[in-house]
Amino acid sequence: MVNTPASLETGFDTGTPIGAAAALGGGPATPAKLHPFGDLHTLQHLSARAARGVRQAFEGYWRAETRAWAEPLEVLRLADYRAARGDKLTAWLPLSMDGRPALCVLDSQFVVEIIDLFFGGTGDVSPMLALEFTPAADVIVARVAKGMARALETAWEPLARARFAAEPCELGSSMIPGVEGDEVVIATRFAIARGTAKPAFVDILYPVATLKPHTVALTGKVVAKPAEVDAEWRTQLTRAAMAVRLPVRSVLAEPTITLSRLMDLKEGDVIPISFGADVPIVIGGVALGLGTVGTSNGRAAIRISKFEGPLQ
Repeated sequence: MVNTPASLETGFDTGTPIGAAAALGGGPATPAKLHPFGDLHTLQHLSARAARGVRQAFEGYWRAETRAWAEPLEVLRLADYRAARGDKLTAWLPLSMDGRPALCVLDSQFVVEIIDLFFGGTGDVSPMLALEFTPAADVIVARVAKGMARALETAWEPLARARFAAEPCELGSSMIPGVEGDEVVIATRFAIARGTAKPAFVDILYPVATLKPHTVALTGKVVAKPAEVDAEWRTQLTRAAMAVRLPVRSVLAEPTITLSRLMDLKEGDVIPISFGADVPIVIGGVALGLGTVGTSNGRAAIRISKFEGPLQ
């Protein structure tokens, strides 16, 4: 995978390629015939959408401004991807996409930097600390997996209501159930940079078999479609809205008196008022119309004679 952001970001180290070409020392990674999804533009678009959720997730770990973007996709076999990564300690986080396997991959160095930043450090940690996964690292990678699953699920929503879930972490790719070494995967890399620091990378691997149920959608254009509204939810919302209580107010008269008259007022004094046949009716601060003052069932009431507000 060429580690150059899809949108130009300056001042960052773009890392090293992770694809089969890097593992074999050059040449094309894999033939395009290995997958049925055309030019992968739709999947690339979904990855760019997911980068927004990835950014928000990692901002929560170190509480600082974060940049995140999706790298170009690459199609290769899992064995070639694994060979390109070398023998450094890696967290392989199994994800499920509607019950089918996918993978999230992190370097141990990035994991210990997240831990240090999470607890108020600077993120400048020795590589010697990245030689094993501690219980704290297990907790962090589990949280990262859940955050990535949420970001992917949100990104996929305009295309398909796919359900992503995080599974327990594994240390080696050979331990991942349901994904064999010779299986073809589509790899996308998310670059995450804190402020102006150099980016770290998180990779998502989609086995071709996992994406096959979405072949028709992935070979077409991404078109946002309105989400289906749950009928029961709409009914409950309507009932709740209709039960909202609003104050009804009508001003019969607004006489004015002088300050000297006000100061001379005492019990028993009468302030004369006058009003016409119709008085204004105000509901919830909004003028509704006009009404006539009278009685109903022995109680003072107003009969609506004219609508002049939003119900007209």
